[in-house]
Amino acid sequence: MIINKVSATFGKLSGESLEFKDGLNVVCAPNESGKSTWCAFIRAMLYGIDSSERQKAGYLPDKTRYAPWSGAAMQGSMEVNVGGRDICISRTTKQKNYPMREFSAEYAGTNVAVEGLNSANCGEALTGVSRDVFRRSAFVEQDGIGVSASPELEKRIATIVSTGEEGCSYSEADERLRIWLRKRRYRRSGMLPELEDGMDAEKRRLEELYRFADEREALSEKLSESLRRCDSLEREMLESRKTARKDALSALHDARSERKAAEEDCTAAQRRCADAREKLCDDPLYVLDPKPTQESFDADSAELTKLSAEAKRKVSVLPAVCVLVLALICAAVAVMTEPLLLIAAGVLALLCVLIFVRIGKRKQTVRESQRKKNAILERYSAQTPEEMERSFLRYTEKLSDCRNAEKSRESAEQRLRELTSRLEKTESETLSILDFAEGDSTAAYIGRQLAAERQLCDSISARLNELKGAAAAVGDPLVIGSRLMEMQDEYREINAEYEAISLAVDTLKDADAEIQSRFSPALGKLAAEYFSRMTGGKYDGLLINRDFSVKVRENGASVAVDTAYLSAGTEDLMYLAVRLAVCRLALPETAVCPLILDDTLANLDPERTAAAMSLLREIAKERQVILFTCRDPE
Repeated sequence: MIINKVSATFGKLSGESLEFKDGLNVVCAPNESGKSTWCAFIRAMLYGIDSSERQKAGYLPDKTRYAPWSGAAMQGSMEVNVGGRDICISRTTKQKNYPMREFSAEYAGTNVAVEGLNSANCGEALTGVSRDVFRRSAFVEQDGIGVSASPELEKRIATIVSTGEEGCSYSEADERLRIWLRKRRYRRSGMLPELEDGMDAEKRRLEELYRFADEREALSEKLSESLRRCDSLEREMLESRKTARKDALSALHDARSERKAAEEDCTAAQRRCADAREKLCDDPLYVLDPKPTQESFDADSAELTKLSAEAKRKVSVLPAVCVLVLALICAAVAVMTEPLLLIAAGVLALLCVLIFVRIGKRKQTVRESQRKKNAILERYSAQTPEEMERSFLRYTEKLSDCRNAEKSRESAEQRLRELTSRLEKTESETLSILDFAEGDSTAAYIGRQLAAERQLCDSISARLNELKGAAAAVGDPLVIGSRLMEMQDEYREINAEYEAISLAVDTLKDADAEIQSRFSPALGKLAAEYFSRMTGGKYDGLLINRDFSVKVRENGASVAVDTAYLSAGTEDLMYLAVRLAVCRLALPETAVCPLILDDTLANLDPERTAAAMSLLREIAKERQVILFTCRDPE
């Protein structure tokens, strides 16, 4: 493939064009004139812009870095000659996020599209290599002359070894095998650790199910025993309650019967007391003197006897009459015969008066005694002392009956109060006895034992249900056991694969060591020829490892040194020699890929620049070489 012309709206380039010819092309331009941008544009025209790249610290993706400064859409065209036919390739942008996504390829001067050529395969179809190999071989960026390892580049270089096949790469195969290994085990991740964790989890689940089963069996036995105790306690409780209820009700019935009898006795005693009180109150003596005593009766009897004796004394007026007669006689005699007898008659008259006065007082005394006697008899409602005595005896009998009735009533009332209190106590005791939940009876105690035992049964049943639910949540042991066996079989199979892959890694490593013994010399020999030619024969040996780290050996020296000991110009020449050797060995001869160089010779002195240009002219005879530089190398 030969690039004839490029036109770009790309980065700082705005509709600018460049033309090239076959062989060596030197584009000399000052710094910041767009040389690196042209290089990036050629690569973008061949392989497109990777729109999936994201910006990160210290790095700008091409879609951002080369966005046109003019604000126009990123686009361009490139005319190439492939197999003697000119092809015009163009890339344009419709969506800003997908620059240069629209692709077309036509034969020059026609509207005929190039069959089989599209945006994705354009670069590899024209150059014969992928983007990765192109960037590590024929495309030398500014400050990127060094070569890094790549599986695709390794496949290319492997063609110079024994197989001659391009599809094999040790690093790619080793990486793939190690990916397989990591997929199966990488520290605590991968299929094997996952299976180990899964098997451990299934074993723990089985152990948990077995523990649940053992606990359920023990709890079932405990529940059966507790249920038997419940049945026994329930029978004992029913019998005890029956006996307690019978005894309590019998005692309560007896207490109530006894209280009822006492209540009837009290009522009868109250009635008798009321009758006796009524009789006592109806007695005339009670009306006159509610509380007569024996002493007052005896005093009244003695007073009555005395008053009876006084009342029986008679007052005679005969002496007074005799004295009055005598006085009258004396007065008559005095009037008729003797006046001195008037004095005697007067004295006798005075004496008669005195006698009458005394008689009047005595009658008054008798009347008073009679009145007092009548009052005493009237107080006893009697006419005679005998009646008074009989009346008092009747009263004392009634009073005695009343007092006896009151005592009997008080005794009956006291007994009724005692029996009422006893009945209340019996009722309270009966309630306590019949309170089979909180009482102190044997039946209540057995009831509490039964309740506790039933609560234990409920807790055991609840725990059994929990275990049943937990076991159901864990799963079926047969399913878990089957799954565990499948995991164990899978583990053995994958572990065998892991051991086989590990063996393959070791075997591949040994095979790679043998291949590398042929790989490095072939590349190193050609690179050493180029390096020796560009350095005037100062260095005649290059040792290239698979990772493209290089050591150089001066002519005549026995020890190769690391590139860190080289000057910047010498190091650039060394890597340019490696690049040219890679291009010679890795790039296909059927589709000759152009060599693009961006300021590769900037660090060289004139002598070595001339040697490098001589080598490039020679290489340009076989492939197109485009060198962008800031100074004229001639």
